[in-house]
Amino acid sequence: MASRLLWARRAASYLRISTFHRGFSTVIKDLKYADTHEWVKVDGSSATVGITDHAQDHLGDVVYVELPEVGTSVVQGKNFGAVESVKATSDVNSPVSGEVVEVNTELSGSPGLVNASPYENGWIIKVKMSDTGELNSLMDSEGYSKFCEEEDAKH
Repeated sequence: MASRLLWARRAASYLRISTFHRGFSTVIKDLKYADTHEWVKVDGSSATVGITDHAQDHLGDVVYVELPEVGTSVVQGKNFGAVESVKATSDVNSPVSGEVVEVNTELSGSPGLVNASPYENGWIIKVKMSDTGELNSLMDSEGYSKFCEEEDAKH
């Protein structure tokens, strides 16, 4: 058992995944996180946005994702869509401001991708950022992990 755990930690560090055990939620390094549980992957002025593993875990099975139209303007901290699960409907807020340049149309037919692959296939929108300075107000993976632990401790 110990050797398997050690192997898993080594594999996780190789894959750059944080291995903290809080309900098995994963937090990915090199992403930025909002306190409303959205993540951002930045590539130049382009940002891919989705909801975190922690968020999808709390929501339960996602049955519908409300997507904005391409060309829609989004504002940091403001709602741009929603994720509906068997438990609740939750607004999705944009962690950055800019213009939606792509939406993940796969989610229309397979909303469960948000659960199965929140950081890969379950992304929601891609935004051309209007102000990259906004990224400074978001949390890194360590800050977000701590934030989730504190939030869970309150509930």
